[in-house]
Amino acid sequence: MSRPYARIGREWKPFPTYTQLKKKLKELIEQSPDNEIFVTRSRRGEWGEWFEYWVLSNGKPKIIKQGWM
Repeated sequence: MSRPYARIGREWKPFPTYTQLKKKLKELIEQSPDNEIFVTRSRRGEWGEWFEYWVLSNGKPKIIKQGWM
């Protein structure tokens, strides 16, 4: 299983697990120049890579777009 990655601006940050990435989502979105981050990860029992676009909505992280790459 590949590690989840978050793209903040032009920088890619790896995380050991998706759970640890989700704990830092709000902080990562606030650091982003466009207040949006792009996450790629593999999903358990599935082939391929899953992507998610996250933004802050009312102070909480929210997925605005997701799907298979």
